[in-house]
Amino acid sequence: MTEALENLTPFAHAAQNRCFGCGPANPAGLHLSFLLAEDGSVVCFADIPDTFEGPPNFLHGGIIATLLDETMSKAVRARGLTAMTRHMEIEYLRPVSSAVPIRMEGSVLRSEGRKHWAEARILNAEGAALAQGKGLFIEVRAR
Repeated sequence: MTEALENLTPFAHAAQNRCFGCGPANPAGLHLSFLLAEDGSVVCFADIPDTFEGPPNFLHGGIIATLLDETMSKAVRARGLTAMTRHMEIEYLRPVSSAVPIRMEGSVLRSEGRKHWAEARILNAEGAALAQGKGLFIEVRAR
C-alpha cells in the first residue's frame, strides 16, 4: 500500500478550508490529503487516530461513513465540480482499526446533468476491503 508504485499527483485543497474531512484550517478535523490517479479516480492514504474510535481499537461507524463520503466527494471534485451528498449507502465489511495505515479509493461511476454517482472503498494494508459505499451527489452551481 504505497503511492511509490503508482503515478499519483497531489490534489490541492484551499488553504482556509474548514472541511471536517480535508480542511487544513479545522483543528478537530481528519486532515485527509487526496491524490489523483491517471484514470481520474482519487486515492487517500491515512492513519486515523484513536480519538475517532467507537469500540476500543476500531473506528466509529460514523467516521467510516465520513471517510467514504469524503472520498466520493473528492472523486466528483476531481472533475472540477462542487457537489453535495444527496444519498449514500454503506457496507461495513470488516472492522476498521484505528491508528493503522488505510487506503481509500473513490471514483465517479456516471454523471447525468447535475447528478453524479460515485463509489468508494476503504482498504487495509494487505488490500482487503473493509468498507465500501455508493452515493449520489448533486452539483452545486453559483446563482
